[in-house]
Amino acid sequence: MDSDLADLYGVTTRALNQAVKRNAYRFPGDFAFVLKSQELAVLRSQNVIAKKRRGGRRISPYVFTEHGAIMAANILRSKKAVHMSVYIVRAFVKLREMVSGNRKLVAKLAELEQRIDKQDRILVDIVQVMQKLVQPSPFKKKRRLGFYKN
Repeated sequence: MDSDLADLYGVTTRALNQAVKRNAYRFPGDFAFVLKSQELAVLRSQNVIAKKRRGGRRISPYVFTEHGAIMAANILRSKKAVHMSVYIVRAFVKLREMVSGNRKLVAKLAELEQRIDKQDRILVDIVQVMQKLVQPSPFKKKRRLGFYKN
C-alpha cells in the first residue's frame, strides 16, 4: 500500500501519491492500482483502519506490485528510496528463487505420489491373490475311492 511504501522510502504518503500522479504513465494497471471501495471496506475491517469520519483516509490508497514498488523508488528523489529499491529487487529475486524451488518440490511430490499409487495397486493385487490361496477350497470333500465300511 502507498502508506507502507512511503514509510519504507522515507517520504510522506502525500509525497509518494503526488509523484505517482505526476508520473502516471510509468504506472500501468499491472504496476499500481487504486483499491475499490469494496476492497477498502474489507481492508478496514481486517486492519482496523480509521473510518473517514474519524480522521482516516479520504481517498482509496494506491497498491503497488513488485514492479510498481521499484518504479516508485525510481521517481522519488530520496537516498533511502534508492537504497530500498536495490533491497526490494534483491528480495523479489530471492522470493522467485524460493517459489521455483517449491515448484520443483511439488513436481517431485506428485511424481512420488504416482509411484506410490502404482505400487499400492500392485500390493493390493498381491494380497488378493494370497487371500485366495489361503482360503479353504470351495469344493466339497470328495469321497475316497475304493471300498470302505460305514
